[in-house]
Amino acid sequence: MNAKLVIGIIIGALLIFSVVQIVQINSLKKGISGVTGAATNQLDTSGFTENEKMNYEMHGTVPARYQGSAPASSGPAMVGGC
Repeated sequence: MNAKLVIGIIIGALLIFSVVQIVQINSLKKGISGVTGAATNQLDTSGFTENEKMNYEMHGTVPARYQGSAPASSGPAMVGGC
């Protein structure tokens, strides 16, 4: 009888946890669906070469000739490589 009570409590706790997670996921989905288009601080990459586009997309590095028009970065500058 004692083992059935413990198992019941565990199952109940997992059920409550699952319901809380479902509510949190649904609230996140609603927040994500409200995002529109690209960020307004996006850099125009139409003049980049394929290699420069790859470097910008993968590493966030901007070619030297575009340094003046680059948006302010939110993180530290990358040092080194992969």
